[in-house]
Amino acid sequence: MWELARSWVDGWTVSRRAPKPVDEPWGLSIQVGLPTQVVRHVLLDAGPETARGLIGAITEPATWIKAFLEPDVMEPWFSPEWEPTDPGFLMAVDLRPSVVRAPDGYTATAETAGDLISVRIRAADGELAARGQIGLAGAACVFDQIVTEEAHQRLGLGTVVMGALTNAAVENGAATGILGATVPGRALYETLDWKVLAPLTGFIYKPVTPGEA
Repeated sequence: MWELARSWVDGWTVSRRAPKPVDEPWGLSIQVGLPTQVVRHVLLDAGPETARGLIGAITEPATWIKAFLEPDVMEPWFSPEWEPTDPGFLMAVDLRPSVVRAPDGYTATAETAGDLISVRIRAADGELAARGQIGLAGAACVFDQIVTEEAHQRLGLGTVVMGALTNAAVENGAATGILGATVPGRALYETLDWKVLAPLTGFIYKPVTPGEA
C-alpha cells in the first residue's frame, strides 16, 4: 500500500510538472508553488502526534495536507482555519492493453513529453471534447486530470481516454495504474476494473486575514 502511495505522489509530480517530493518524518512534501496550492504534504503511516505537530507548525496559506484516512479520523487534528477538500479515493489497477475506438466524429491523439503522456479527443469541428494524462513513475504510472467536457458527456469518451492512456503506459513499461479519484470518477473507474485501496482525504490551510472576518 505505502509503495503504491509513494508511486502516486511521484507520478502526480510528473503529471503536474512539480518538483520531486522530499522525504519528511510524516511522509512526503512537494513544493508545488501555485497560488492555490503552495505546498502539499502527504502523510504516509504518520500517527496523530506526528500529524498534529506538522499541522501546528504550518503558517503559510494554501498549504495542503493529504492522507489515506477517513475524514472523521483526520478532522479532530485541524483547527477551523483548515477547510476539507472533496472526498477522494486512492485506486489502482493492473494495466492491460485494449482496442480503443473513438465514437464516429471524434479523433483521439496522444503526445509524449518525457515521462508525461497526454491524450486528447477532439470533435469533428476541432473542439476539445475530452482529455487526460499520465505521469510515469517506474513500473507504475499515475492517471491524472481525466476530463470530459459537458457538451460531450455520456458518449463513452472517458473510457476512450482511459484506454488510450493505458495502452501508452504499457508501451512505456508501466504495469500498474494509480490515481486519486473523486466520488463521480470512482464510478467510472470501477467499471474499468480499478480497485479502491484507501480513502484519500485532504485539508487546505485558509486562515482569515484582517478585514475578511
